[in-house]
Amino acid sequence: MDQLARTEQVDCGYRNGSDRMIILRCIGPEQFFLERVVFPFELLTFHCPERSEVEIWTHGLGGPELLESIEARELVMESAPITEPAPGSPELAVGGIEANPWLQAG
Repeated sequence: MDQLARTEQVDCGYRNGSDRMIILRCIGPEQFFLERVVFPFELLTFHCPERSEVEIWTHGLGGPELLESIEARELVMESAPITEPAPGSPELAVGGIEANPWLQAG
């Protein structure tokens, strides 16, 4: 059972709210590694092991700089609702964006 929990995959999302390109690196158990460029104001969605660590990097004057480190479980996106929200409803068509601060527009 512990083996199953270690490799459980989750859907995550990160929005680059800055006006600079960043590099997102996701490092997880069992040699999982994902690296993507995220352009300004872009939303990146990705699938990773639940126990992964996400690092956000930029390029400064002195070279690469680590901006922040986030646990993947903080970036988990909820599943999209099965039914469409009623007209005029405050719900979003894509679930999880309102609840996840890393998905909010900067």
